[in-house]
Amino acid sequence: MHRTRIKICGLTREADVAHTVAAGADAIGFVLYPPSPRAVTIARMAELARTLPAFVTPVLLFVNADPAEVRAAVDVAPQALLQFHGDETPAYCAQFQRPYLRAARIPTGPAGAGFDLLKYAQDFASAQAILLDAHIEGYGGGGQSFDWNAFPWSHPQLNASSRLVLSGGLTPANVADGIRRVQPWAVDVSSGVERAKGIKDPQRVTAFIDAVRQADAQR
Repeated sequence: MHRTRIKICGLTREADVAHTVAAGADAIGFVLYPPSPRAVTIARMAELARTLPAFVTPVLLFVNADPAEVRAAVDVAPQALLQFHGDETPAYCAQFQRPYLRAARIPTGPAGAGFDLLKYAQDFASAQAILLDAHIEGYGGGGQSFDWNAFPWSHPQLNASSRLVLSGGLTPANVADGIRRVQPWAVDVSSGVERAKGIKDPQRVTAFIDAVRQADAQR
């Protein structure tokens, strides 16, 4: 049985990290984008990342960052996976010579079908995975979904079951449907498990992870 991996993003507090890990998350996302209400500094990220046990991966989210900032963050969290969520080019992402996720910001509504996801995945062939998110004003954490029926998920170039991370508007109530439709390698949630921006709701985190596990059992 395929086990869908789970990333909970936008954590800012030790208590939220501890609960999310205990609930069974595979990865914890830290936002290193100052305009975000979920942003943490590099020093704060390092404090939180040090609390993670082995085999729970810290993921560092950047938006059009100066390369020096990315390298500074990697220096204090060398075990981290990188995530690029802005307008970064393939060359920019590859320069750090580290595994990375590349966010594809897909328009919501009918316009989503016009997004050339096959070409995007090909352009970022060096990415560990393509993270599918809804295009909103700003970058991420908007709680909106794109049309999950807009793309041929079974296409070999997409290789959804090993290379796609489903994100954008996921909640405990809809994540199972997203898994059934897309059959992704992993899912990623932020606003869908919050009580306030940057503050996770323990019950929602647990409910989200339970819903993913139930969806896996039914696949």
